[in-house]
Amino acid sequence: MVTVSADPKVGQQVVADDKQYVLHSWSVQNALSPLAVAGAEGCYFWDYEGKRYLDFASQLINVSIGHQHPKVVAAIKEQADRLCTIGPPIANDKRSELARLLAEVTPGNLAMSFFTNGGAEANENAIKVARWYTGRHKVIARYRSYHGATAGAMTLTGDPRRWPAEPGIPGVVRLLDPYTYRCPAGHPDPCPVCTGAPHLEEILQYESPDTVAAVILETVTGTNGIIVPPDGYLQSIREVCDRHGIVLICDEVMAGFGRTGRWFACEHWDVVPDILTVAKGINSGYVPLGAMVISQPIAEWVGDKLFSGGLTYSGHPLACAAGVASIEAFREEGIVENAAAMGDYLAQELPRLVERHPSVGEVRGLGLFWGLELVRSRETREPLVPFNASGEAAAPIARITKAAMEQGLYPFIHWNVLAIAPPLTITREELDEGLAVIDELLAIADGYAS
Repeated sequence: MVTVSADPKVGQQVVADDKQYVLHSWSVQNALSPLAVAGAEGCYFWDYEGKRYLDFASQLINVSIGHQHPKVVAAIKEQADRLCTIGPPIANDKRSELARLLAEVTPGNLAMSFFTNGGAEANENAIKVARWYTGRHKVIARYRSYHGATAGAMTLTGDPRRWPAEPGIPGVVRLLDPYTYRCPAGHPDPCPVCTGAPHLEEILQYESPDTVAAVILETVTGTNGIIVPPDGYLQSIREVCDRHGIVLICDEVMAGFGRTGRWFACEHWDVVPDILTVAKGINSGYVPLGAMVISQPIAEWVGDKLFSGGLTYSGHPLACAAGVASIEAFREEGIVENAAAMGDYLAQELPRLVERHPSVGEVRGLGLFWGLELVRSRETREPLVPFNASGEAAAPIARITKAAMEQGLYPFIHWNVLAIAPPLTITREELDEGLAVIDELLAIADGYAS
């Protein structure tokens, strides 16, 4: 284990400068007290006092290969020595190689990649391409979704984070989610929302399918609850899109690259989207990178047309070198297979937490992408904290988060869902370490449950 000299004074200065000069995302600046991190390796990071934290969130569910993976770090160093940067119009070996590797690991006929700096930009370009390709303007997106914080991606986002950015871009229409635990249709059998096609067809009836360019969805919903769609849902959405000539965009920024125990979550249901958007796990955020991967028909269509999109840092050599090394490591080290195996272990262990803790209403997930839905009552399914809770209303979650950090566990909790999403390289022993802490944290939540 690599270590750094513990120097609390250095950490204090880092925090002081941070609070004075850095504007943080999604935060009330004056309420911040950020942790100063000195180093990291594998599934752990540590502060300037030498305290270690088990990263059960993979930071923002992006450090899939773990911290400081030697192969990826070496690839960045080698590329920096050889060529730090070159513009998008010029061919670069690592950019070309990464695009070829993406064509190999993505499912079906996904064939060509446009590189971005992250997931939001990948989604921005996806909706542009869908509109150009179809000649239509509307895009259907779900309510319990997050697609990014740039203007178009924020409008696509359904959760309350979009509110301060409204009004957004025109043409975005909402679809309800296949959230079986809290089904907005009451989950009759068969359920029009949770089976997919009937609800989408109804929306198209109101909007006119001839005006709809795309349906965009997170294959497995991420921050808004780790919602795994019922079997058949994604296939039915695919069929409706095919019937009406609508582009299906799967946002796998969070769920892609092994997170669910498959290279891409859509493979669980044998569905191939027309456009796949990725980021995060493509190189675990070592250097900012995302991609929009388009199908062969769209690639052929765009071949003789001007692609009106571009970024100064598209396909940055350092980022692409990290991406190439990451995919190679995934293949050589069986990282996707490890995620699947550890997911099977969680599928056995997490129900045992439900048996012990009345505050857990439901457990759901795939691979190393699980959510524990916390409730005050299993009978009424009242959430531990209200929808979009903040301030005093969110106090139970703040208390749980604080306790987790005190015990050396870095958690990811959004409203009333506690996510379990550690690096895909995690061992069973490390999982057990984290689950033991979660067992104690749920005892806190139990205090609010009836």
